[in-house]
Amino acid sequence: MSTFVRGSLLLIVASFLGECVEFVMNMVLAKELGERGLGLYMSILPTVFLIVLLASFELPISISKFIAEKDEKYHRYMLKYAIHMTVVITAVFLILFILLMPFLTMFKEYHPLFKWLIVVLIPLVSFTSIARGFFMGKQQMGKIALANFMRKFVQLGLLVFLFQLFEFDMESAILIAFFTFVGSEFVIFLYLLHMFYLQYQQMRPRSSEYISGKAVRKNLIAVSVPTTSIRVFHSLTHAIQPFLIKAALLQSGMTASLATEQFGLMAGVAMTIGFFPAFIAHSLLIVLIPTVSKAYAQRDLDRLQHLLRQVIGVTFLYGMPVVLVFYFFAEPLTNLFLTSETAALYLQVLIPYFLLHFFVIPFQAYLIGLGLLKDAFIHNVWSTIVSFALIYFLGSMQSFGMDGVIIGMNTGTVLLTLMHYLTICKKIGVSYYSLKRVANPSM
Repeated sequence: MSTFVRGSLLLIVASFLGECVEFVMNMVLAKELGERGLGLYMSILPTVFLIVLLASFELPISISKFIAEKDEKYHRYMLKYAIHMTVVITAVFLILFILLMPFLTMFKEYHPLFKWLIVVLIPLVSFTSIARGFFMGKQQMGKIALANFMRKFVQLGLLVFLFQLFEFDMESAILIAFFTFVGSEFVIFLYLLHMFYLQYQQMRPRSSEYISGKAVRKNLIAVSVPTTSIRVFHSLTHAIQPFLIKAALLQSGMTASLATEQFGLMAGVAMTIGFFPAFIAHSLLIVLIPTVSKAYAQRDLDRLQHLLRQVIGVTFLYGMPVVLVFYFFAEPLTNLFLTSETAALYLQVLIPYFLLHFFVIPFQAYLIGLGLLKDAFIHNVWSTIVSFALIYFLGSMQSFGMDGVIIGMNTGTVLLTLMHYLTICKKIGVSYYSLKRVANPSM
């Protein structure tokens, strides 16, 4: 069994268990927070993830790519300089965030302590990024899989314990829900840093070859900056999207309360169910980045072609049955959260959005491995422009409302998937239709 298949299977099994836990966790959140509380919680999460992303500087990807491409003798010095760089980035970002906190109006509807939990979260994510990148590059997917499962399991345990033990008003309940997220990240921080320290100590200085800090920073920044730009753009658009959708719905004639509830049903129920199988796509992403990077560095075209076929085959194999289940069993699935025919309808009409995202996630990892970071960024920009334009234009029409919003979301995903796929095929010189070699690749 190849390293790619073995690592993918391990992550998929662990991620499935983790997603089962998260599914239950979201059911608990829906019942404890209610429709409005769930809408508020889901509305702020993209902003939180954007802040955390900036702090992490996408080091897991840049470090894993470096580890996969470079000889082992360079790893010790690379990690040493990566740690120094992380300390500086985290310190600067923490100071900036604390200074800007009084002006961040998006937190005004939330408990005053909410922002300080983000201050705690930033260094936790930043330093675990180093360990994640190292284990990804070394293809030690067992540690990544265990960490991902532990985070969700611990969060669910904290949620159930605290909500069963105490009664909270809505503002405090949202704060507690986020506190459990930060608490689970702290547990993962302790686990991954401990495992990383043990392996770092085993790297003997005498078997290492010196590499300058400037060279390491150049290698890491060459990947981290464009990858962070993609993720920042993605996170920024996801942070804006709830407000854009609500603005469109208000323009269509909905009340503010109804618009928030409708968004909560879509984001907190339909999208929670729809993205449940995405753990397979994310597992492929984690394994693909170092695998494609190594194959591309060695100019192994056969390996790259085979990987692309495997990714598409696996995605079709699980994606098609899953969306059929969503369509025919939409109402029983959404009733696990809230009794709502509207949520079931949203799940059904968002099927193209979910299915194509199962392809987009590994395709983007493939592009990163091929060094096509600029292309990936441009694709995201164009698809978002088209999607947002349709969301507002159609969503603000009284005759469309949320249907118009969903049409815009589906259209943007179709465009993004096609652009990613066509670019990959052109880069490695395979047919768009058969995936067979038809041209000299542009490598």
